[in-house]
Amino acid sequence: MYPGAYDPARPAVVMADGDTALTYGQLEENSLRLADHLRGVGLRRGDHVALLADNDPRVMEVYWAAMRSGLYLTAVNHHLTAEEAAYIVRDCGARALIVADGTLGEPARRVAESVPEVTHRLGFDDGTYDAALRAASAEPPPVQPRGADMLYSSGTTGRPKGIEPALPDGDIRTDPSTYQLLFQPMYGFGEDTVYLCPAPLYHAAPLRFCGTVTATGGTVVLMKSFDAQKALEAIERHRVTHSQWVPTMFVRMLKLPEAVRESADTSSMKVAIHAAAPCPAEVKRRMMEWWGPVLYEYYSSTEGNGITFIGPEEWLRKPGSVGCAGLLGELRICDEEGKVLPPGETGVVYFERDELPFRYHRDDDRTREAQHPDHPNWTTTGDIGHVDEDGYLYLTDRTAFTIISGGVNIYPQEIEDCLVLHPSVADVAVIGVPDEEMGESVRAVVQRAEGALGEEELGRELIAYVRERIAHYKVPREVVFVDELPRTPTGKLAKGRLRSAAQ
Repeated sequence: MYPGAYDPARPAVVMADGDTALTYGQLEENSLRLADHLRGVGLRRGDHVALLADNDPRVMEVYWAAMRSGLYLTAVNHHLTAEEAAYIVRDCGARALIVADGTLGEPARRVAESVPEVTHRLGFDDGTYDAALRAASAEPPPVQPRGADMLYSSGTTGRPKGIEPALPDGDIRTDPSTYQLLFQPMYGFGEDTVYLCPAPLYHAAPLRFCGTVTATGGTVVLMKSFDAQKALEAIERHRVTHSQWVPTMFVRMLKLPEAVRESADTSSMKVAIHAAAPCPAEVKRRMMEWWGPVLYEYYSSTEGNGITFIGPEEWLRKPGSVGCAGLLGELRICDEEGKVLPPGETGVVYFERDELPFRYHRDDDRTREAQHPDHPNWTTTGDIGHVDEDGYLYLTDRTAFTIISGGVNIYPQEIEDCLVLHPSVADVAVIGVPDEEMGESVRAVVQRAEGALGEEELGRELIAYVRERIAHYKVPREVVFVDELPRTPTGKLAKGRLRSAAQ
């Protein structure tokens, strides 16, 4: 479905603080007007629109304008430097750029100035966006071809790469998106859904899930940015039924004072979805003890090359698993040469599809690197894991983060999972650092919790804590303390920065 299929008075998008709301009638009209405007300045099916904005209901107007025009939408991370953001706008070949010039201020203006080749620009706050909408038609065109997003990787190894899917066939009024076909029945999205989005809309999952919710008639509740206590307040205030999180958000909510957690009313929550990074089993177990059996996990990627699902009851039988595949490509675990491994053996995670599901924009070499050496329609994003006899996937880490010490593979995720709930640890990352004898040694980089012990004493305590719980060869040789770890606004560790600084 699409926004025009629902009661125009229904709230489509509201801000968590209640200051701003967008109805379905406004979403339908404004997205039609913007689509008409973009056609009027020459954009055609397959062209690109770049968007630089924070979490704002108008983002969904731009999203639906692109989706009903056969356009690619590239939402750009507004936390990047102006140079980095301009690179993405330029690389995607944008013919139009829309910016939140008021809220993002000077950086947004610098990006716009850095791409003079993008001659058509609109600003949310300088009046040009609203003026364009007023001058355009809200009459639905006879054909509304489906568009797609083309988002960029985080760029932890070199420049970010654009992930370019094939444009889908069909019309938005008659042909549901792949995401709607997958997630609506899986999680029960519908007109009674109230969906909390605590993450930035320039990332794949928040953007695509908000698109799915507004395709199925629910209400999106947007947070400007994640705050653990404010997220709990938003759940209670808006009687949220569905939400999506990353494990770091769970950890931060679990570390709130007990009185705050006990007073939070989360009883309206039916489905709490989490993805983007592996969730430590103890973190997930404690969340289900608090919220009940409402945690649903999926494993996928911005590339959308495959997906696994697992519900709460399944997870209690298979703790630590991210589920089974089958709905979007079969799962294959392969060694470094591409040989398929049996259950229980650890290797690179591939998904098998009937055809290549994506390409890296203007980068055939990176596209080939993601393909299996013998089966070009099998693709990987570099994750490592194994399946059990029942086909359930367990993730180990990413190939780029594996520590090789004395010829033995050590996976940082296991050590991070061990340390993350220690009461003196606010945040943690584990990396490999050069070692003359062993090749690499294990280093834990820790952000101390408020009121924690001094660094020297806490360092000894954390090493002893890990030694009691996992194999001794995996124990960090050293603990380094920092004021704050580099994380993206969705909670992903920017581990590449730590590794580069340690070289």
